[in-house]
Amino acid sequence: MKKLIAILLLLFMALPAYAEITAQPMEISDSEPLKIDALTDARNEVWNAYCNAMLKDSTLIKEINDSAMTFGEATMRYNVKVIGDRPENGYPLYIAMHGGGADEDPEGNDDQWAQMQEYYSAALECGVYVAVRGVRDTWDTHFNPESYPLYDRLIRYMTLSDEVDPNRVYLEGFSAGGDGVYAIAARMPDRFAAVNMSSGHPNGISMVNLYNLPIQLQAGEFDDMYDRNTVTAEYGLKLDALQAENGGYEHRTLIHYDCGHNYDDFQPNPIPVMSNVAAWLEAGDRTHEDVDSFPPDYMDQYTRDALPSTLIWDLSTRADSRQTETFYYMTAPYTTNQGAVRVVNEGDNYFSIDTQDVNGDFGMLLNERMVDFSRPVTFNVDGKETTLTLMPDKTLLTRTTQDRGDPEYQFEAGVTFHVSF
Repeated sequence: MKKLIAILLLLFMALPAYAEITAQPMEISDSEPLKIDALTDARNEVWNAYCNAMLKDSTLIKEINDSAMTFGEATMRYNVKVIGDRPENGYPLYIAMHGGGADEDPEGNDDQWAQMQEYYSAALECGVYVAVRGVRDTWDTHFNPESYPLYDRLIRYMTLSDEVDPNRVYLEGFSAGGDGVYAIAARMPDRFAAVNMSSGHPNGISMVNLYNLPIQLQAGEFDDMYDRNTVTAEYGLKLDALQAENGGYEHRTLIHYDCGHNYDDFQPNPIPVMSNVAAWLEAGDRTHEDVDSFPPDYMDQYTRDALPSTLIWDLSTRADSRQTETFYYMTAPYTTNQGAVRVVNEGDNYFSIDTQDVNGDFGMLLNERMVDFSRPVTFNVDGKETTLTLMPDKTLLTRTTQDRGDPEYQFEAGVTFHVSF
């Protein structure tokens, strides 16, 4: 009998822990209800107040004047160029990251930074081009823990006025800068419209969060240090698989024919790349064709969809040094750091949410572009429906405006999903 009890206990312990997820309106302290027919005016009022306050902020003014910003013990310097005439909706913003990293002394990385100030900008016809200096002379120079909140702040500053279009922010990097593109794009994709990675290494980062972020991957055929060539191709195939399974995951993979670490991606001229990346990787097929690999030409095709109808969030791929806990219109404390959430806005005030192994609470933020607040909203979480009446609130609108400083991420209501086992 004792043996049977022990076996049953072992079997019970081996069973997976099934989570029960309940939905409820987000609790808001100091709530200030808003009238549904006045949301646009409220949004504009809160945004204008935020911008006016920020533009008078002494820290911001100093950091703009110094072309350097500090978070904790790290300072990120940057160089800004404004190129061409301002488009109607504002300039596109190109953030460019230099090579170097741990193999360079400070002077070496400074030289790499100086080169990046010209590298992609020389052929750029229109845009605000910002070349950033890695925060430390380490292998992860562009993605130290402090780097992530500094990129948030840089984008926040650059998009405060109407000179830069917040929906056309692009990220590009070469070598160590390519490493940075992988890391930053995967952890904060909602900030960018598209990204380009050249001659970098992913260091095992997950690409799951890039469902809505187009990425161009580039490497030289013979760039075999750290297996950059084959790893780039492998990551292209991973994105192929993610796209085939889920849709989304727009990407292009370029393996440059007869090139090592360097190739002419800094100008918009067609250059030879492998016609079939899988065939090159698996069978050494070197059949090639000419392609324009200039990052701005690839990225300029895309404008950010800040409120996508579908998103996938890998909760284990985050930067907990950031001063926001958000991901597009989702939110979760950094203690919720396992599992994944897939959200589909089905329209007509109906959301489908599928979770896998999520280890804590998470939430959804909502505005009038996503739902009709005059009617109840239904959330189908792992097959269980909950219908809620949500009241727009000015306190939440103000907090979310200040959170990311992004006019696309102003929300008037929210829902908390409580996970219990």
